[in-house]
Amino acid sequence: MRSAGSLRPLASLLTAFAAVCLAVTAAAPAAQGAERGETSAAAGKYVALGDSYAVGPGTRTYDDPNDTCRRGPLSYPRLWAAQHTSYAFVEASCSGATTADIRNQQVPRLTQDATLVTVQAGGNDVGFVSVLANCILTLDDKDCVTGVDQAKATATSVLPGALAQTYAAIRQGAPDAQVVVVGYPRFYTIGGTCGIFGLSDTERTALNSAADVLDGVLAQQAANAGFTFLDPRPAFDPHTICSRSTPWVTSLEWDKINESYHPNQAGHHDGYLPALNA
Repeated sequence: MRSAGSLRPLASLLTAFAAVCLAVTAAAPAAQGAERGETSAAAGKYVALGDSYAVGPGTRTYDDPNDTCRRGPLSYPRLWAAQHTSYAFVEASCSGATTADIRNQQVPRLTQDATLVTVQAGGNDVGFVSVLANCILTLDDKDCVTGVDQAKATATSVLPGALAQTYAAIRQGAPDAQVVVVGYPRFYTIGGTCGIFGLSDTERTALNSAADVLDGVLAQQAANAGFTFLDPRPAFDPHTICSRSTPWVTSLEWDKINESYHPNQAGHHDGYLPALNA
């Protein structure tokens, strides 16, 4: 009969062998899952908030043409999500959204695990759609300029408070996320290729100035909130309407008013997407 002392090395060896077997057995399913491309959790979570500039108008491609949100697969949030498939993606953006709509309808879709949030809003708060319609329909430059001036006054007086509330709600809903505030492009190259047709250069200049004022307010409020401001103007300026390059913004189309003055497919893919990636 062996003594207890002589059995101890054998017991230790058996214990070690059993531990190795258990480790191999546990690792096998994980290895098989990796071979199938499975991941245990998303690398991050991206939530897109915003208005029509963050969805499909201008791209002419929609999930459902009858859906009032007019979301589509060629918007910059969708393109970013398609390039970063390890991220979970939530699209809350909807055409026509104001900052109040974002707080009430879109922010509730944020979750504590969100790692990236984009928000593009403010144009509807200052009535930019009606400003554009007024400039298109009026015969007098002064009427257009007056409407633009009113929108700019709203942008500097009312919009900052609305944005501050919205950005605070976003931070509360996604406390650890990187938040990118996305700006708006200018529409026109002044003295460009359009000539005398359509709006006058006075009206075009006024509309460009409205975009500048709006972006200035967005940038300041983004800084106040500790968010990042994405300025699209440097990339879009060589590709505005009346430029000598391919436009990245849709021009006026009477039969497709709701497509007009929005980033087109190139605007989303070549303008906004690289800027967001950067």
